Amino acid sequence: MKKKMAIAMAVGLLGATCQVSYAQSSVTIYGVLDEGVNYISNIQTAGTPVRSGKPVFSVTSGVKQGNRLGFIGNEDLGGGLKAIFTLENGFDLSSGKINQGGLLFGRQAFVGLASPHGTVTLGRQYDSMTDFVGPFEAGSIWAGTIGAHPGDIDNLNFTIRTNNAIKYSTPAYGGFRFSGTYSFGGVAGDISRNQVWSLATAYTGQQFTAAAGYVNVRNPNLSYFGTTGNAGSAATNNLGVTSLTGVQSNPVFSGYASAHSEQLLDVGASYAIGALTLGGVYSNIRFSSLGDLQSGPNPFHYRGTAVFNDAEVSVRYAITPTLLTAASYNFLNNSGADGQDGARYHQVDLVLDYFLSKRTDVYLLGIVQKASGHDSTGQSAVASVNTLTPSNSDRMAVIRIGLRQKF
Repeated sequence: MKKKMAIAMAVGLLGATCQVSYAQSSVTIYGVLDEGVNYISNIQTAGTPVRSGKPVFSVTSGVKQGNRLGFIGNEDLGGGLKAIFTLENGFDLSSGKINQGGLLFGRQAFVGLASPHGTVTLGRQYDSMTDFVGPFEAGSIWAGTIGAHPGDIDNLNFTIRTNNAIKYSTPAYGGFRFSGTYSFGGVAGDISRNQVWSLATAYTGQQFTAAAGYVNVRNPNLSYFGTTGNAGSAATNNLGVTSLTGVQSNPVFSGYASAHSEQLLDVGASYAIGALTLGGVYSNIRFSSLGDLQSGPNPFHYRGTAVFNDAEVSVRYAITPTLLTAASYNFLNNSGADGQDGARYHQVDLVLDYFLSKRTDVYLLGIVQKASGHDSTGQSAVASVNTLTPSNSDRMAVIRIGLRQKF
């Protein structure tokens, strides 16, 4: 009899424990759907002569904000400690296909522990610099993927994720936060090959916010751009090289695929004055030790270092609580390699955004870009609006009318 009572009490206690554990756990499902109609003034199409382009109308998705379906979960472990996870899938709303090279959770996939002393996460995630400085870029705030810096060269538009990464982020101390990320290269006998590490800090005040970050990448063509959903679907499409003449899928920096290392130093800041917000971003990008054939092809026989400097200024104004307008100007300069005259890209972004509700908005987005000099492939630079097929002239204009819904 006593044995039966003990078993009954144990079962009851286990049931009560499970109920408490379940009550202190949560899983949130969220997503973004973005679709719109585009007019592109000048785009190279198959079969047309070099340096001639044609206007295009198209329907595309994931421009204002990338389409996604995500799951965020946490479990209270007691003493202020929580187990957390994020799984985020990216997809094309126009066709239903999976983005990020077909990866199921190509946008993010990580698990970790959070406490009052900070958060540690492990898996596929953004590096610390992108986390902290990215939110200051116009493309990430309101201009979308086509409003990002050419080629999203500084990753402030969250194009690239880091695999096999460990990240630590502190809580806020007097408005300051700090974070560091390390990604193992996974190459036996060479701990530095393919590794990625980054450090970042941010300050958040009542009106003024700022952030700075640094990323160091070894063998970027493989580890950073790579063939794991960070670039195109083709197995050889690492830094975007699909051909070496004519149209380039990424002429801004695809010619530097043989870089042994890449370094990014980014800073951003914003200042809010009532309904008006002023912002700025600066990025320095270096493709170093060009000519490393173990990292990637070098058809142009580059040596040394190619340096990019990018500067952006932006302004946002809330005309009403439901109507937003914004504008930005961005300048990207490439110093070139081996004494070559590098490329220069001027870009202006404009938006008018009307919120039908807290979760749904319609927007009118415009992008104008002009290029000059010679791009990374040694050809006369052409306008190359991010994510779009480059123009075969030095100018390109894009107009998009879109609808976005969050859930």
